[in-house]
Amino acid sequence: MNLPFIADKTFENQDFSQARLAKGEYENCVFVGCIFSEGYLDNQNFMECEFVECDLTNANLKHTIFKEVVFKDCKLVGLHFEDCNDLLLSIQFEACNLTLASFYGLILKGTPFSDCVLHETDFSECDLTSAVFAHCNLEKALFYQTNLSKANLSSSFNLNIDPEQNQLKKTRFSKENLLGLLKKHDIVID
Repeated sequence: MNLPFIADKTFENQDFSQARLAKGEYENCVFVGCIFSEGYLDNQNFMECEFVECDLTNANLKHTIFKEVVFKDCKLVGLHFEDCNDLLLSIQFEACNLTLASFYGLILKGTPFSDCVLHETDFSECDLTSAVFAHCNLEKALFYQTNLSKANLSSSFNLNIDPEQNQLKKTRFSKENLLGLLKKHDIVID
């Protein structure tokens, strides 16, 4: 099925939660203040697009392509990014709320997360090699069988990462967040 091609268009303050965004291949488009909450973004293609101050809470992302897509100041609560088409997946997040989002099993090498809330976000079985978590709140974020080699978590906080269950070769931490690597041992440090 050939999807319509939409390029270089800006969508502002539109509500796509009831009337869905038209199926298409969106390239170099900007979505500002749009609402996709509980809506359908399945089987869409977004290439070199930007989402700014959008609400995508619990949107359906089945088979969606996100290639070189930036999310800024967006509410992305409960999104299942593992449902996306992972072939060309290339995303970055700036000041986003990703509470309860899931990236289960995805390859996200070098992905930047900056100033994000990642409460209870699932990174199980992800490849986050060289990913950067800059000033992120990782409270109750789930890391299990996750490759965090060469990742930078040095400015993030509320970490709870089990070194025995994850790959941490050359992973960067600050002295302050080293406690998050020892939580399972219930050690008291004065």
